[in-house]
Amino acid sequence: MRPCLAGAALALLLALPLALAGCIKVGPDYQRPEFAFKVPPAYDQGKKTVPYADLDRWWEQFGDTQLNQVVQEVMKQNLDLEKATGRVLELRAAFVKSRSERFPTVSLEGTAQKQRSVSALSLPTTQTISGEGESYNLSLAATFEVDLWGRLARSEAAARADLLQAEENRRTVAQTVVASSVTGYFNIRALQRRLAVNQNSLIAYTKSVTLVDGRYRRGLTSALDLRQARRSLAQAKAERPALEQELGLAKQQLAVLLGRYPQIKPDPDPGIDYLARMRPVPPGLPSELLLRRPDLKAAEAEIKSLSEKIGVARAARFPTIRLTAGYGYTDNALHTLFSPANELWNLALGLSQPIFNAGRLAAQEEAARARYAQGVSGYAKTVLNAFAEVEGALLTRQQQQARRDLLKGAVKEAEATQSTAQGRYIRGLQDYLTVLEAQQTRYNLADQLVRNELAILTNRVTLHRVLGGGWATPPVLAQAEK
Repeated sequence: MRPCLAGAALALLLALPLALAGCIKVGPDYQRPEFAFKVPPAYDQGKKTVPYADLDRWWEQFGDTQLNQVVQEVMKQNLDLEKATGRVLELRAAFVKSRSERFPTVSLEGTAQKQRSVSALSLPTTQTISGEGESYNLSLAATFEVDLWGRLARSEAAARADLLQAEENRRTVAQTVVASSVTGYFNIRALQRRLAVNQNSLIAYTKSVTLVDGRYRRGLTSALDLRQARRSLAQAKAERPALEQELGLAKQQLAVLLGRYPQIKPDPDPGIDYLARMRPVPPGLPSELLLRRPDLKAAEAEIKSLSEKIGVARAARFPTIRLTAGYGYTDNALHTLFSPANELWNLALGLSQPIFNAGRLAAQEEAARARYAQGVSGYAKTVLNAFAEVEGALLTRQQQQARRDLLKGAVKEAEATQSTAQGRYIRGLQDYLTVLEAQQTRYNLADQLVRNELAILTNRVTLHRVLGGGWATPPVLAQAEK
């Protein structure tokens, strides 16, 4: 066969399987499973269904440049996110490997050999004859598996789904670390404000001790009142180390999220009213959650991969067809290697059909179907938990905001009560215990108000996480804000 004809035959041999590959795909084609539970048209705790845009940089609404820098740094340096990125790169390489199996493998082989041989001749007298020789070989070999049953195509689709799952998992990690960093930042600000409340109480209790001490020296009050005033001051001082410890630990935890050594650095409170900057929450439609949350998309990618692997296990029970081809030259002299007389070529077709394997291949297919069924149940539970997270966050938002309104009213009443009690005490119309109770109630409520506002901010961060991002201001509200 002439070189041109042999090359054409080789090209035809390789092109034909490519045209035939994947003509038949055994096994099920993936379809999103239906849930046993009914998804309502609107959230139970959020009846308003204003559509929203997918705004990923939702933390910028708080107007804190330092918070924006924290999030930017955590996206660059967080170690969990780096690990998730490495997993994506690993599965991307696995996908390329799986895809490459659908194409022919072509290799070029060449050998050059020089040898000396000795042989014995049986003559009237035994003689040995030695000689030296050379041999050269250059060949091009190709192998290809005909994907007649779609096994390789299913494997590629499964690898693609695994890669998608890793990418969505990385986005889930990104959302989680961003939410954790924002929550940690707000916790630091809340602790600083609780320390400010404590400092105000120290100032007030110190003034009370001075006032009671003066009245005691003039014989207008008893030693018990003075000791109660000193006890309240000492109690307020004893609370401060615990708050400072909690603040230091919060700063260390945030530093770890940022990939820094856990050092405690000065970080003054910018005094921003974060609650005043929060936009109203349009919870949207429950069905949108499946398209927004990366963890749900990752869970669906997992069951898609499991579905494709059923086809892989199914195809393993059918015959495997493999084609091989080779073309080259061989000769004992290098200068005549490429002579037409030294041309070599071969074409081969191999078929392998499992006959007896003690049920191993059937068991593998059954196991793949069982894994898919488990994945479907896990996916449904993940979706249901996601809906529960949204409903829980919406309910918490309503109750925490209602509690804040009540606490603000209670703080005002406590301030008025304290002022009235102090005035009556100075005029000798009230004992000091009433003043003391009014002071303790006021600063306790002030501390509760700070913690309640932290709970509202933390819940807002949770809402952004469980709803899969941010949202735009609804058109009606946007016009009202103008």
